[in-house]
Amino acid sequence: MITIKILGSGCTNCKRLEQEVREALAGSALDFEVVKVTDYADIMAYGILSTPGLVMNETVLSAGRIPKRQQIVDWAAKIQSAG
Repeated sequence: MITIKILGSGCTNCKRLEQEVREALAGSALDFEVVKVTDYADIMAYGILSTPGLVMNETVLSAGRIPKRQQIVDWAAKIQSAG
């Protein structure tokens, strides 16, 4: 299972990133769960300076932007195959 964390306070872009992740992976055969991380100290532990942040299986993949859906799918597939 892939654990996907959305790092952010709950701002518009954080909510949009969560929606993009869910929609990008909805039709896939990947096994995943989405977790929202809103605590500032927890977010800072990942070393990102701007939100939203995207973490898959404890690897920071994106910060301060919303990646394209295909990129999200590619990252998730790569992590699933590695794990």
